[in-house]
Amino acid sequence: MITHEEFTKKIFKNTKVQAEYKSLEEEFSLFDELLKARMNTGLTQAEVADRMGTRTPAIARLEAGDGNKKTPLTSLHFESMPRQLETI
Repeated sequence: MITHEEFTKKIFKNTKVQAEYKSLEEEFSLFDELLKARMNTGLTQAEVADRMGTRTPAIARLEAGDGNKKTPLTSLHFESMPRQLETI
């Protein structure tokens, strides 16, 4: 069995894998910013979900990048924060 680090080095030698990873970089950066924004405000996922009119698992999936990736839900997440983000 190989380690995660060994696997990553091996798989990233493939240019198609590199290209796909790069194409997803912006999307995952957004999810990271959503999580940081929530953490910086001190809100729980449940509190954000309540403000958005959704359930906690939806916020968990959104922050993990596994949820509904439609822009309106992402925008609602940012709007549920008590302060504005300076940059994304």
